[in-house]
Amino acid sequence: MYNIVGALFNNESEAREAMAALSENPQINGTTIYQISLVKRKEGVLKLCDNFSSEYLKSNGAVKGGLVGGLIGILTGPVGLLLGGAAGALLGKAGEEDKKDESAALIEQAAQKLEEGDIALIALVEENDESILDHAMVKYNTVVVRYDAE
Repeated sequence: MYNIVGALFNNESEAREAMAALSENPQINGTTIYQISLVKRKEGVLKLCDNFSSEYLKSNGAVKGGLVGGLIGILTGPVGLLLGGAAGALLGKAGEEDKKDESAALIEQAAQKLEEGDIALIALVEENDESILDHAMVKYNTVVVRYDAE
């Protein structure tokens, strides 16, 4: 099952540590991490801080892999749209637009909860057992949430 996984941090170094740990080993016990992005609320605006795309992204199709890029584009405005624009175009296939809108609305709701200085890790993952990624995140002061990306 493809999921968009989100985790809110109030400490940027901890968010970057979590991203580094996940990107160093993007395939763990049947869980594959395709993309990870960090977004931060700074001066009232969401900004893309960092982005990672795994080697597994290319082998599994750009449409799924571009989902996070498209959502980041929606969240961060013109700069994000430039970064995620190509991905957003790929997502425009017939029958998938409603799903994208639904997922984007959920992510936007979560993003509105970001306070000044907060940082969120957003990842596109394929997982059959949610406990694998939950366990990887347990050492951080965060709550993991998921949205169906299919």
